Amino acid sequence: MEWKPDRLHDKPIYKQIVEYIEYRIFNGEYPPGSLLPSERILAKELNVNRSTVVTAYEELRASGLIISKQGSGTRVSPFLAENSKERVPNWNRYVVGGSLLPNIPLIRRILKEALNKDLIDLATGELSPDLFPQAQFQQIIKTGNFNFHLGYENPQGNFQLRETIANHVKKYKNIDATASSILITSGAQQALHLIVQCLLKPGDSIAIEDPSYCYSLPIFKSVGLKVHLLPVDQNGVNPDDLLTLHKKYRLRMIFLNPTFQNPTGVSLHPERRKKILDIAAKYGIPIIEDDPYTLTAFEQEPFPTLKSMDPYGIVLYISSLSKIVSSGLRIGWITGPQRVINRLSDAKQQIDFGHSIFSQWIANEFLTSPYFHEHINQLVLELKKRRDAMVSSIKNYLHDHVEFFIPKGGIHMWCKMKTPIHEEKLLETALNYGVIFVPGSALGTKKGYVRFTFGRAYEDTIEEAIFKFSEAFYNLANKT
Repeated sequence: MEWKPDRLHDKPIYKQIVEYIEYRIFNGEYPPGSLLPSERILAKELNVNRSTVVTAYEELRASGLIISKQGSGTRVSPFLAENSKERVPNWNRYVVGGSLLPNIPLIRRILKEALNKDLIDLATGELSPDLFPQAQFQQIIKTGNFNFHLGYENPQGNFQLRETIANHVKKYKNIDATASSILITSGAQQALHLIVQCLLKPGDSIAIEDPSYCYSLPIFKSVGLKVHLLPVDQNGVNPDDLLTLHKKYRLRMIFLNPTFQNPTGVSLHPERRKKILDIAAKYGIPIIEDDPYTLTAFEQEPFPTLKSMDPYGIVLYISSLSKIVSSGLRIGWITGPQRVINRLSDAKQQIDFGHSIFSQWIANEFLTSPYFHEHINQLVLELKKRRDAMVSSIKNYLHDHVEFFIPKGGIHMWCKMKTPIHEEKLLETALNYGVIFVPGSALGTKKGYVRFTFGRAYEDTIEEAIFKFSEAFYNLANKT
C-alpha cells in the first residue's frame, strides 16, 4: 500500500485509515466481497501498531462496510451490492477472467517485498542505483541538443538510435544488422511479449531452459502454448535433449539465454551452440536469443552470440540496456528478418504508438559518447568485486551447506542448498532477518535452490546480506 497516514495531522491515525479504506470502497477500488489485508499485514505496510488497525477495522465493521470471518479473513461487505440501487460490477470475476494470467503468487510476493527499503535486496534482477550512469545522463541532458518532434515516433523506433544499435552490435557482438532489421522495444520483456503474441498460436510447443527466467513468465500459458523444458548444466542446455523434445513434440520455437544465463550464470558451450544452430536449421525452428549480459564478462571474451554464428537466418536476437546501463530507460531491441520486424512493429504500434523519443534520444547520445565504453569497463570491475564478495561471504557463513557455480559474468549466482529445506519457509524467515532472495522453485523445477543477485545490492551490504540469510537458514534448519 503506497498511502501512509499523516502522523502530523490532528486526526487520529485510526480515523485516517478508516477514511482511506472507506474512500477506496466507495470509489470501487475495493468492490463488495474483495479481500482486505489482514490486521498484521496492514499494520506492517502502514508502519503502525496492530492495535491501531484493529480499532480502524472495528469501526468499519460497526458501519457495515466490512465483515470478518474466521478462516476467510476480512472482506468488503457483499451486501453493499445488494442494497445499492445501481448494479455494481463483479470486479473479482473480471480480475480472474482476463486472458493475461497474473504472476505466480511467489513472484508477486517477492516483487512486493522488494519495495521495502529496510530489506537488503538480493532478488531484483537489476543493477543497484550506484551502478547507473547518473552523472553522465545529467551531463547529456544538460549539454545535449534535443531537437526532435515530440509527437508519436516511428513504431519501429527512432532511425538514428536504430543505426547506432546496428553499429553497437557489430562492434561489441560481431552481429551484422541494419537499422531496418531492428525494432526498439520497452526492454526485453516487451520484446518477448511481442514475439509470443505475434508469431505463435495456442497449442504451439516451445522449449525453454530449466531453470530459466522464462519459467516465471505467465505470458506463455496466457496464450495457450505448450512449454517443454531443457535442463541446464554447467555447459548450458544439451543439444541431444533439444532433438529429443522436437522429435516428440514438434517444437515451434526455442527460447535461450545462452550467455551468463539467468539464474545459473552458466554459458552455453561453443560446440553446443553450433549443434543447436544446426538442429534448428535442419528442422526450421526459430531460436529466440535473449542476451542481456554478454558485455559483463569478467575475465575473458565471452563466447560468440548465437546470432553472430547464425548463417541460416533462424535467430531472433533480443538485447537491452536494462542490465548494463539503466532499467528505467526502458530501451531494448529485437534484430531479425524484415518481415518479422514489420509484423512486430505493427503490433507495437497497436500497443503504445511507438517508444518515447526522449528516452531514445538519451540512449543514442549515451551509446555514441565516450561515456558508454568507460561505463561498461567500470561496471565490469564493480560487478566482479560484488561477485567476489558474495563468493567469499557464502564460503564464510554457509560453509559446506551449499554448492554453487561461480559465474564469469552477469549479475546472478545460483546456489544449491545441500540440506533439505522448504524454500518458501526459508524466504519468510529471511524476510524477518532483513534480506530477500528468489527461491529456485520460482525459476524452474529443481528444488532446494536459491538465486542471489549480486548486481542489485550495494557492495558494502553483500556480506551482511549473506550473514542474515545464513542466520535464517540455520534457524529454519534447526527446526526441521
